[in-house]
Amino acid sequence: MIVGTTKELKNHEYRVGLTPDNVSAYVALGHKVYVEKGAGLGAGFDDTSYIKAGAKILKTAKEVYDKCEMIVKVKELEEEEFDLINEGTILYTYLHLASNKKFANLLLKKNIKAVAYETIRDEKGNLPCLRPMSQIAGRLSIQEGAKYIEKEYGGRGILLGGVPGVERGKIVILGGGIAGTYAAKAAVGIDAQVTLLDINANRLAYLEDIFGASVTTLYSNKENLEKALKEADLVIGSVLIPGGETPKLIKKEHLKLMKKGAVIVDIAIDQGGCCETSHVTVHDDPIFIKDGVVHYCVGNMPGAVPYTSTLALTNATIKYGLKIATLGLKEALKEDEGLAVGLNTYNGKVTNENVAKALNKKYVPVLDAFL
Repeated sequence: MIVGTTKELKNHEYRVGLTPDNVSAYVALGHKVYVEKGAGLGAGFDDTSYIKAGAKILKTAKEVYDKCEMIVKVKELEEEEFDLINEGTILYTYLHLASNKKFANLLLKKNIKAVAYETIRDEKGNLPCLRPMSQIAGRLSIQEGAKYIEKEYGGRGILLGGVPGVERGKIVILGGGIAGTYAAKAAVGIDAQVTLLDINANRLAYLEDIFGASVTTLYSNKENLEKALKEADLVIGSVLIPGGETPKLIKKEHLKLMKKGAVIVDIAIDQGGCCETSHVTVHDDPIFIKDGVVHYCVGNMPGAVPYTSTLALTNATIKYGLKIATLGLKEALKEDEGLAVGLNTYNGKVTNENVAKALNKKYVPVLDAFL
């Protein structure tokens, strides 16, 4: 198969879909790889390293799109890329279609065979290609929250870890999945007071075993949520429905319960966000203030640490990319049920149930889409 990657165009997005090591893996199996000039520079990989790995460098993204059967990226296409992708191309990247209906309609119109990192499942039912970015976003959420709670940015002006004789800050984490767990690890690490809410009692029991008394776990209901929000200095929104739109747990009226200068970091913003007042922000303009509460809603948080993020992401995605390239998409999906769940669109059909529900489109099972 002919495989390619292009430079990411999202604001301050420096990650890249393929590393030179990935290129070597594809080439070793007989595939051709094309890379847009300068695509890896932001993540620390120059064109020479790709050439040594066996790739051919092309000057423009259009050349890559025109030559390749499968495009491997990090983020969804920006509007200026919509005209570049060709009918029937395999697109392998993060899609987040639930919150991007315009992009979803493009994929359907052009019969794109789109495989989403965020909905691929492994043999245990986990999300292997989402996991590394959730880990990074979880850790970053505390780092960014600690920054934007500073007075200069409209925050309360407190040190979350406190000092002797002064109360430590209160961090509330909504959702105990991978991102929430790694947020809790980082929050415990700075000595903050940490409360984590989830609706899964088994998950809460597991997290209590891990963290012991350093994290207070609460079942997520209206009473517990409102009490936690009233006390919070920093709220981390890390709720996830794979492929689906995130439920709005933090309502607009909840902001009036919160402390002035408190901060919400909405990790879930890629899927619409878990706060009613959230909207996507970018790295060079990351926050806005609503009802006295600072909102941080950057849609590509791991892009802030592109070297670490690129390596972590491609370590997870290369396995499935090689399978698609070697077996062909149909056979790869038939062989691997978890990869089949990653298929979001195929020849004008929506093939992931949660995505179809979020887009209000007809759901077509993968094998039926092949007919």
